[in-house]
Amino acid sequence: MSQHRRVLGTVQEDPGILRFVNSHDAPRLAALGTSCPDHFLRTKIKPLYVDWNPEEGNEDTLTRALSAGLEQYREDYADYYATHRRPSSPIMRDPNPTVILIPGLGMIAWGKDKSESRVTAEFYSAAVEVMRGAQAIDEYTALPLQEAFDIEYWLLEEAKLQRMPPEKELARRIIAVVGAGSGIGREVALRLAREGAHVVSADLDADAAQDTATLITDTHGVGIGVAGSGISNCGPAVGLQVDVTSRESIAALLRQVALAYGGLDGIAVTAGIFVSPDADGKIPDDKWTLTYSVNVTGHYLVADEAARMLKDQGLPASVVLTTSVNAVVAKKGSLAYDTSKAAANHLVRELAIELAPIVRVNGVAPATVVEGSAMFPRDRVLASLAKYDIDHSNDEETEALRQKLAQFYANRTLLKQPITPADQAEAMFLLLTDRLLQTTGQIITVDGGLHEAFLR
Repeated sequence: MSQHRRVLGTVQEDPGILRFVNSHDAPRLAALGTSCPDHFLRTKIKPLYVDWNPEEGNEDTLTRALSAGLEQYREDYADYYATHRRPSSPIMRDPNPTVILIPGLGMIAWGKDKSESRVTAEFYSAAVEVMRGAQAIDEYTALPLQEAFDIEYWLLEEAKLQRMPPEKELARRIIAVVGAGSGIGREVALRLAREGAHVVSADLDADAAQDTATLITDTHGVGIGVAGSGISNCGPAVGLQVDVTSRESIAALLRQVALAYGGLDGIAVTAGIFVSPDADGKIPDDKWTLTYSVNVTGHYLVADEAARMLKDQGLPASVVLTTSVNAVVAKKGSLAYDTSKAAANHLVRELAIELAPIVRVNGVAPATVVEGSAMFPRDRVLASLAKYDIDHSNDEETEALRQKLAQFYANRTLLKQPITPADQAEAMFLLLTDRLLQTTGQIITVDGGLHEAFLR
């Protein structure tokens, strides 16, 4: 569906649509197309009715039927254009359908964004009711093909399309942010949404993930809804729970992404964990295992599961992992964290090789980010202030304590400014766009100039 331009989908499976796609007359009526010009501009000359019997078929036969149906639809549309075009007609537009009807399953409508796909679904649902009413009275009749073509390729309509503002940089992109519930992840999600991306806000904390999605939706709108409910009826963002240490949980997340939007174009993984040593300065074995499970294996599992979808799609995609400048700085007190991040650095390089040429894989290595970080609860902030002998009082507000700690870390860098989640989000945004299409297997450091981390 996205061979011409990327599109997003909306699945509709309410009783009215199911009654239509499962009916004896559906193939004939669908081929006639809609009779309303306003609807026709959304739903094109006709939908694709997939020749598939759900009682006899399976997933493989449906895939083959969809592929064959799409190929035939494109050929039919090109013939329709060539037959009815006029000397002044605009060039042929995307030859793919905007509505796909599947017996037993329902309808999938497509558009440049979630809002448009939902509107398209709403329009075709209305067309179905027109057909039902017309059939009850006598016989449904559609527009003549030439008249339909003249509406679709009306010069005034073309002029309106040409005058529309340019799409934002990440328009038509679906990007999952794993760890979007707080800190860097939340800032990344908000940054991507500002540039037009549809954001999958995923986090171990389901409520936090939903909070980020709600913030995006409240800011950027939800569009017009369609009948029915469920994840496919979402807006520009959806909040989902995921445990990166569980392959099954990640696979479930990706299934939900497909149902919500139709596919995936990029992933940013910001989930991470830091475990403080015990009183003896040691990391308990179970905490060592947990550190690697989240910071290394979890990143691998997300990329590995997503690779199946990304390779099947065959569209250029980007994966960005969060590592750390600690990966190249040996020091006392964070053995498990630092070595896990060193492993994550090399994981970026290995995945870049494994997933090429379709998927680019890069990393962002922050210095310590205190602001908004779930890894810096009050007790860790107090412990760090005490460890570094920074003047403070236990009665101070948490945010004031965090600022003191952030400035301490900043003073160790060349630029002397605290590193913020927004700084990291900008680097991730850059790697998720098309600006660095020839960059893969690289680590971008965002640390304010921590000279201890300079490459040797």
